[in-house]
Amino acid sequence: MKIRTLIYGLLALAFCGPIYAQDDAMLASMQQRFGLYTERAVQEKMYVHVDRPFYLVGETIWFKAYNLNGATHRFLDLSKVGYLEILDSENNAVVQTKFSMIDGRGNGSVLAPSTLVSGKYKLRCYTNWMKNFSVDSYFETSISILNPFVRFDPDRASKEETRYDVQFFPEGGRLVNGIESKVAFRAVGMDGKGFRFKGAVLNQQNETVREFEPEMNGIGFFTFKPEGNATYKAAITDSKGQRFEYELPKAEPQGYVMEVKDSTAALLKVTVTARRESEEPANVYMLSHTRQANALFGKKILGGNGKVIFVLEKAKMGEGISHITIFNERLKPVCERLYFKRPEKQLMIEAQINNAFITREKVAMNLSAGVGQALPAWSNLSVAVYLDDSIQYQSQTDIHSYLWLTADLKGNIESPGYYFKNVSKDTDRQLDNLMLTHGWRRLNWDRVFGGQLVSFEHLPEYDGHFINARLLNKSDGAPAKNKDAFLASLDVPARLYVDRSDDNGRVKFEVRQFVGPKEITLQTDLANDTTYRFEVASPFSKQFSTTAIPSFFFDKNLENQLLTRSINMQTANAYLPRLYTEKKAVLTDSLPFFGMPDEKYFLDDFTRFPTMEEVLREYVKGVLVRKRQKEFHLRMIDKLLPNTYYTTDPLMLLDGIPVFDADKIIEMDPLKVKKIELLSSRYFLGPMTFTGIVSFSTYRGDLSGFELDPKVLVMPYEGVQAQREFYAPRYDNNNANSRIADFRNLLHWAPNVTTDKDGKATIEFYTSDQTGRYQVVIQGITPDGIAGSKTVSFDVKKRSL
Repeated sequence: MKIRTLIYGLLALAFCGPIYAQDDAMLASMQQRFGLYTERAVQEKMYVHVDRPFYLVGETIWFKAYNLNGATHRFLDLSKVGYLEILDSENNAVVQTKFSMIDGRGNGSVLAPSTLVSGKYKLRCYTNWMKNFSVDSYFETSISILNPFVRFDPDRASKEETRYDVQFFPEGGRLVNGIESKVAFRAVGMDGKGFRFKGAVLNQQNETVREFEPEMNGIGFFTFKPEGNATYKAAITDSKGQRFEYELPKAEPQGYVMEVKDSTAALLKVTVTARRESEEPANVYMLSHTRQANALFGKKILGGNGKVIFVLEKAKMGEGISHITIFNERLKPVCERLYFKRPEKQLMIEAQINNAFITREKVAMNLSAGVGQALPAWSNLSVAVYLDDSIQYQSQTDIHSYLWLTADLKGNIESPGYYFKNVSKDTDRQLDNLMLTHGWRRLNWDRVFGGQLVSFEHLPEYDGHFINARLLNKSDGAPAKNKDAFLASLDVPARLYVDRSDDNGRVKFEVRQFVGPKEITLQTDLANDTTYRFEVASPFSKQFSTTAIPSFFFDKNLENQLLTRSINMQTANAYLPRLYTEKKAVLTDSLPFFGMPDEKYFLDDFTRFPTMEEVLREYVKGVLVRKRQKEFHLRMIDKLLPNTYYTTDPLMLLDGIPVFDADKIIEMDPLKVKKIELLSSRYFLGPMTFTGIVSFSTYRGDLSGFELDPKVLVMPYEGVQAQREFYAPRYDNNNANSRIADFRNLLHWAPNVTTDKDGKATIEFYTSDQTGRYQVVIQGITPDGIAGSKTVSFDVKKRSL
């Protein structure tokens, strides 16, 4: 045994020595450029815990978003704004919202619109920074929404013609004539799930050259060696005896094939076999990385036998999915393969709760979280407690399985939790099949190894939400270059955002504390530029994944349960206190964007004059009113240089909206103005400089009938959603006999539960009038990126009279 271990150790040294050699210029260049790319291309990974997998229209969808570093799974405080959408089968957005995130965590809610038709929908979530990368990196899950008020076909899928999606994936990406390869396959039905069948590979003469069957979820593999210029196809026969044929990937006359398998428990062997025109020696490079971290590099010389072997130490590879890519001498990728290394740690969550309660009874649930040998762990959790009625739908993927599997694979992963609950040689093999059939190229190598540093179109929203627009010439639609643009809204306190258009007419406004629905105004400097118009871009992603939404099915025998839930939903909404139906923004700062004014005048404290000109001349000391060529102008006195005034108009604001015509200010009725604030010095905002600021505020902050210039674009715009409190009645003051109906099926939603240093936390809530079995679903993660989940249940019985 010792001799065998020594031989394996010597082999590892022999193979791994060149992998880390620094004397090769190309290898050193690969390391440098990969390092520069990963330093700039920080990966965000999101997981969203939704309170339930099934909703009726009119019910609220509550969610908690975890924004993590893709490499370490630790909370990433990069993006402060998240985007959540619900899409139909044609990728039309039926719900869109923005929500705030702090320290990598955010939560919110949306209402399932009453206009939706019954079916399955795709819920996806992402950040502005994530739009720079593949849409496959967005978080996605499916939810079911039923509309009981509109007749629907409960089983549309059963009426469609039977068809299957069968795909074949050669290991490394290609089949090459004369080289034996492992070929993985995946077969799913119309419901998106795998199925059992018998298959065979047929040649041009319809002769069977290989037979195969799936192992689990329609996934399996076979070995295959294509010969010459022959073409092949696969025939499958399902459990009903129906036969279907599919084309196999075409074998190429020349190319590279790779094989990845365990050499020992500690070593991984990567064999590269090539068929080339020339037998001259050529360099082959290998790069392995785990979510852009734990990078390993290697170089081998491909000789006349057309085969090289790389050996990797598993200890130096990161946990989870690693991408192993083979490059030719010109650094062009020729093979790629995924390899999975099981994570050693998982967050263990325990929930202590009684098995049964009565209606309107207080429930106290004690939570504990630990890692490894039940070691206590500080963790951030989200908890949902809902009625597990007879209308059953598949629960969403837990956070542990999502972070390690689903997030880094392409397509829908069936039963991802299975691969972690049943650890054996069989599941390891099935997990490797999963790597072959759901693999995808994470990086665009042209961007990594290109001659220039990679640039990104979408910036991370670290301080606030970005509103993007284009400034165009009204006459011909050409971009307007180097023009000042102003964005403001009727808001208290006043906030103004400015930018200058680039060569393509694009402007970007970083709006802070922009909460709830608003009306925004966009305008240029109307004193100088009046021939331009704005086009405001949607902040939501226009790219969509190819992952199909599973087919919708509803059991006709559950019509009574659906009616009961529908009545309960309407009752709960009817008795919901008005306080909890509205979202309210929290005022965090009462100062306007320019800070503390130098002078402030409340006009009610002074003698009222009939005209604004008299008001300004008589007691607003910091402003001089001048009239030139029948036009009024305001001039500010510089507070830093007494007896000196500026020669250009200051920035004039009315309820935070810029006004560039002093005549309109003079024409205002001063009885509608509550206060005037002055900033009597130069003010720098973005690329612009203002010679002072004069801010007029009306009593209601609604312009009080002041008509804006028709060239100002006024449009509704939704900011990040204000926090809405989850409502749950309390029955702690002998009010359990209240006559107000309580038909809640979502008893509790706690998106931000934090355990203490001992890993403990307690949650309290009350049961409703709904009897039945309830599910408690807990998702959570530690600051070190160790995730876990727990599901428990309890029963609620009728209170005895």
